[in-house]
Amino acid sequence: MSSEFAPASTRRAQQREEARERQRAETKSEILGHARQLLVAEGPAAVSLRAIAREMGMTAPGLYRYYADHRELVQALTASLYEELAAALEHARDRAAEQSPGGRFTATARALRAWALSHRPEFTLVFSKPIPDADCAPGDPCHTASWRFGGVFVGLMMEFWRAGTVPLPEPGALDPDWLPQLEELREHIGSEPPLEALYVFVLAWSRLYGMVSMEVFGHLDFALTDPGPLFEHNLRDIVGLLEAGP
Repeated sequence: MSSEFAPASTRRAQQREEARERQRAETKSEILGHARQLLVAEGPAAVSLRAIAREMGMTAPGLYRYYADHRELVQALTASLYEELAAALEHARDRAAEQSPGGRFTATARALRAWALSHRPEFTLVFSKPIPDADCAPGDPCHTASWRFGGVFVGLMMEFWRAGTVPLPEPGALDPDWLPQLEELREHIGSEPPLEALYVFVLAWSRLYGMVSMEVFGHLDFALTDPGPLFEHNLRDIVGLLEAGP
């Protein structure tokens, strides 16, 4: 029965239920906001239900009505950060929609670096996994959100593959130890390229992620006060790798 034809008492009950759900969603969002503030201000170890309850003027048992335990809270926080990052990358990619695959990849890679440098504690939680509860392995609640992020770069690399520019190693050139790992990757992402193309994709991603991580974690400070030019140099090399085929 449509709600407009339901008895008034039923409509009121539905409205009360909807109001409760909205209030619950707003409270859960507020809890995650406080969790993120603690992460940024004091580090991952500070993110606890007790600390958040204190910030919100609630009791810890009251908070358990929204998040059952520390793991559920951290999983939700990690998922929200992956979603935020993925949205930023998608925005950068879509703004470059009229460019070549290399142009879209470049714009998205720059957006990754920009988000990482302006959100160092969040990047650390998501990618360094300083606490076990932040893991996003298959079956974990934050896994879907992590693959929204991963899917952005998988999709971009697929554009190079479909354009025919990905250079493939000669048949038999890959170390046999690579093959079962690449088979597992292909099954996980449901991707169509041959294993040799996935090998190139992994090389490209490891170089991009490695550059961003080294800068975020300060591992280039011994040599550079501004790693930006080095990032751009490596980014050109990465795009060149993906476009080096026939």
